[in-house]
Amino acid sequence: MKLIIQIPCLNEEKTLPVTLKDIPRMIPGIDEVEILIIDDGSTDRTVEVAKRLGVEHIVSFPKNRGLAEAFKAGIDACLKLGADIIVNTDADNQYKGQDIVKLVQPILRGEFEMVVGDRQTDSIAHFSPIKKFFQKFGSWVVRRASHTTVPDTTSGFRAYTREAALRLNVVSEFTYTLETIIQAGHKKMAVGHVIIGTNGMLRESRLFKGIFNYMKRSSNTIVRIYTMYRPLKVFLSLGLLSFILGTSIGIRFLIYYLQGNGDGHIQSLILSAVLMIIGFQFGMIGLIADLISNNRKLVEETLYRVRKMELESTSIDEERKLVVQKIS
Repeated sequence: MKLIIQIPCLNEEKTLPVTLKDIPRMIPGIDEVEILIIDDGSTDRTVEVAKRLGVEHIVSFPKNRGLAEAFKAGIDACLKLGADIIVNTDADNQYKGQDIVKLVQPILRGEFEMVVGDRQTDSIAHFSPIKKFFQKFGSWVVRRASHTTVPDTTSGFRAYTREAALRLNVVSEFTYTLETIIQAGHKKMAVGHVIIGTNGMLRESRLFKGIFNYMKRSSNTIVRIYTMYRPLKVFLSLGLLSFILGTSIGIRFLIYYLQGNGDGHIQSLILSAVLMIIGFQFGMIGLIADLISNNRKLVEETLYRVRKMELESTSIDEERKLVVQKIS
């Protein structure tokens, strides 16, 4: 059983040594523990520090691409390196490295395919009250959208089985945390959580400029991903709302018309017709989007099978090379 811990990094030469020191190298039930660094265009000595501290694998971007791209590149590299379990953590030492043991235990027991660390954000001292409120509210929204029970959906401290990692397809350019939970929920993966600890803040977050900027971008991600997987429900709901509103206004006009006062309310009749047409159009868009969504599912299944075959082929080629070397 091979575990690879991936750490996205952007100018983390000061915090990376603290983070790596906290990561356990011996875990019950795990034969190999390796670390992979994704250097997201760092301009400091992050890569040098990682090499000096014995990091086994490094993926480097020549230019900053963002957290979501770094996460995807890390997952792809971990799969190619033969990881059976992949743990993602942050380089700022926010999460307690020793809790990786707690994170992987439910996977080793076969209970879950994806496990998210619950920071219990209400207890984090350096989180402001408004940040705690939005963290809790945002997590509630994601739970509703994903049909999961994860209490801390923005936590980047999480573990995936190889199979779960193969099925994830991140399309967001902002962050992977919300999208992967919604995807996992709609793909019927077994998603769980464990309570974890956090360390003191070593630096400010670089992911967003402020809490409202983060909420705006996160809301866009939630709506976009949920609509991607449940387009018919979204567009039919909008269409039904518009149609009912148009019908209500139309009934109001009809009442005035029967009372002999219809001439002064022609604009209501026009608005009613427009709203009903918009409602019908939303319904049609929903049907088309649902067909596209079903096609997306087929594409994702094909992509999953292609990736799996590619990785199996790579593994077979490596085994053949070893055999040839031994014979030679």
